[in-house]
Amino acid sequence: MAIKHYLQFADFSLNEYEYLIERTKIIKRKFKNYEPYHPLLDRTLVMVFEKNSTRTRLSFEAGMHQLGGAAIYLNTRDSQLGRGEPVEDAAQVMSRMCDIIMIRTFGQEIIERFAANSRVPVINGLTNEHHPCQVFADVFTYIEHRGSIAGKTVAWVGDYNNVCRSLCEAVVMLGGDVMVGAPLGYHPSDVELARLNSLGAGSVRHVVSASEAVSGAIAVHTDTWTSMGQEAEKAERVRLFADWSVDESLMALAAPGAGFYHCLPAYRGLEVSAGVIDGPQSHVVRQAHNRMHTARAVLAFLMGVR
Repeated sequence: MAIKHYLQFADFSLNEYEYLIERTKIIKRKFKNYEPYHPLLDRTLVMVFEKNSTRTRLSFEAGMHQLGGAAIYLNTRDSQLGRGEPVEDAAQVMSRMCDIIMIRTFGQEIIERFAANSRVPVINGLTNEHHPCQVFADVFTYIEHRGSIAGKTVAWVGDYNNVCRSLCEAVVMLGGDVMVGAPLGYHPSDVELARLNSLGAGSVRHVVSASEAVSGAIAVHTDTWTSMGQEAEKAERVRLFADWSVDESLMALAAPGAGFYHCLPAYRGLEVSAGVIDGPQSHVVRQAHNRMHTARAVLAFLMGVR
């Protein structure tokens, strides 16, 4: 079977996501019922981390064990990659010692170079540009709770970052619409909007008002204002995004029954109020839990399990 990688959300087709969503439901049900499911017995996942992680590491490590396989953790600080070994050399050697690889790194071009030299599937556990595994769990959580996302409006409040980019790809492919509320300079460009709007039946718009973005939305997403690698910009970002916090008054503008989503870690009092993230509209814990189940579906799929 030809090697298939998962480097950005749009790497899978709509039909493949429909299949993966149904597989995730089955895998989660087996987990809840304590039914063993070991299609990857004696297979090995290598996880390479250049950025810190909690949910990505746990979801893939626990998920691989639950599929019957083994997971090996490598931090670039403790490996030759951290001493400047070429990505191409590492990919060729590592992919001969395992069955699938997940990488969490900085630039998207790093993981693309790695995948181009790998003999096994490579999964994007996060880059500066994309976070497909997080967003697959996000849309699965919405579908699990509310059904199809087609024809619905999803809001994003804050910086157009890696999570937002993957979310826009996902919602457009699934037939929904995204309102990206972000200040000028932190929004998708016209070229990027055109790319996103070409991916499926849905659409993406940018507005410069948080209230306009959220109005009538069935799901409201946000993220930390300062992503990993942007620490030097923190003070300036806190100042610029001061009026972009998702609080109770903003959530009141969303559609009845709208849910709140955040990939975590969250900073109460900054991008979201405690009343929202800890309140009844919040799905953040379910999102985090579903990371494990969607990760298992992706692992099995890329390993040829059908």
